[in-house]
Amino acid sequence: MKQIAIVTDSNSGLTQEQGKKFGISVLPMPFYINGELFYEGITLTQEEFYQKLSEDADISTSQPSPADVTALWDKLLEEYKEIVHIPMSSGLSSSCGTAMMLAEDYNGRVQVVNNQRISVTQRQSVLDAKELSEQGKSALEIKEILEACKMESSIYITLETLKYLKKGGRITPAAAALGTLLNLKPVLQIQGEKLDAYAKARGKKQAKKVMIEAMKRDLEVRFADVKKPEGMHLAAAYAGNREEAEQWKKELEEVFSGYHIHMDPLSLSVSCHIGPGALAVTCSKVVSVK
Repeated sequence: MKQIAIVTDSNSGLTQEQGKKFGISVLPMPFYINGELFYEGITLTQEEFYQKLSEDADISTSQPSPADVTALWDKLLEEYKEIVHIPMSSGLSSSCGTAMMLAEDYNGRVQVVNNQRISVTQRQSVLDAKELSEQGKSALEIKEILEACKMESSIYITLETLKYLKKGGRITPAAAALGTLLNLKPVLQIQGEKLDAYAKARGKKQAKKVMIEAMKRDLEVRFADVKKPEGMHLAAAYAGNREEAEQWKKELEEVFSGYHIHMDPLSLSVSCHIGPGALAVTCSKVVSVK
């Protein structure tokens, strides 16, 4: 019997194909679009999602059903001794809490990691878990290692439009109208549990400068103990605007020379609330095992 199976959800940005390549099971996130159920990466592509957004479709996020989660676990436990399950941050979805509750019936064979990650930072945690399992760590040890460093990451995001923040009730219609008039671009941050406001900028060019300065500050202050680029994972992310994101990645590579910068689409669960055209920069500390 094999030792440890790694499970995550599609909020990690890992596709079904990438999951098969890395030997990781990826639960597809469900979305309701005009009342119809779709599954990310199964019956809903990135292109289709942004097309529906542009058509002002009624889109809402959901979480994998308990039946789907336990069916996957049961199948994996026929082949593996233990499971490490890494869902999106508990501060952004109830799927983590649900998985923890379900795991109580598995006598410790399923360890659910609540390490406050989403999108590219969640992806990195999943890859870290895979590496730790290959080093011979138990499921509980992997959970403890990943949760011990859960605050050692940052995401900064700027938006193309205020429409979706207004739609979700995060800002008032008046604030959205004024922000649009003044070409204000909010910069949001995720450092831990939830999406918070970080700064406002006049235009996207200025917003990108704000994000770069924020990331510089994190590397110099929050992660001052990391002396080499090899000690941090940096990444760029985007929401349906691949061409613009390629240029953004080049800008980051020029500023943060020496760092390898990965790039991926933002999780659709995030994009659903902020809209298309967003750009992000993220970092997470390399997991060290003593």
